[in-house]
Amino acid sequence: MYQTLTVNHFGANNSLINSFVSELRDAEIQKDSMRFRRNLERIGEIAAYEVSKHLEYEEKEVVSPLGTTTLNLLKEQPVLATILRAGLPMLQGVLNYFDRAESAFISAFRQKNKSTNEIEAVTEYLSAPTIKDKVLILADPMSATGKSMVASYEVFAREGAPKHTHVIAAIASSDGVQYVKEHFPNNTTFWIAAIDDELSTKSYIIPGLGDAGDLAYGEKMLKN
Repeated sequence: MYQTLTVNHFGANNSLINSFVSELRDAEIQKDSMRFRRNLERIGEIAAYEVSKHLEYEEKEVVSPLGTTTLNLLKEQPVLATILRAGLPMLQGVLNYFDRAESAFISAFRQKNKSTNEIEAVTEYLSAPTIKDKVLILADPMSATGKSMVASYEVFAREGAPKHTHVIAAIASSDGVQYVKEHFPNNTTFWIAAIDDELSTKSYIIPGLGDAGDLAYGEKMLKN
């Protein structure tokens, strides 16, 4: 398990994950919301497999109909977490692999502070098991400013910090990556499919892909 803050950029190397990111960005393919959700789910699955290589294992005996053998199996289940609602497909991808893990959910959104005129993250709904001294896997498709991700982590860790955190994102901005690197603890590992250099004045990632929640579940008509 990594002991210092590490950023793994899948897009820096050739792999199938680039095909899934390409379809997430494609304006025509985006019209198929089921395909969009599935691509986020597949990125979650790939990241979950990579994360699994850095967890703790122990040797256990397995009895088959024809004999006995020993295998290294996961020592402890992680806690899986996501930010509602856009993160649900990625969470499902991670849950497909860590299918015995508990899950945590939080709602977070960005708003402009009227006093400072700066964008800040606001968290509301929370449902979570304890994460104290456990491995936390936080999945969210987009990290634009990184503020929602940091604010969510701080809420999750309020009752006790995890022993290690893995953060999974489909697309992040360079500014967002820098922000989370500065605000997450050292025992954090980031797994990011694509990193874009530009962030608009409204804090949208460019070229990004648009609003992941709307593309996955439909355009918001009512929102706070």
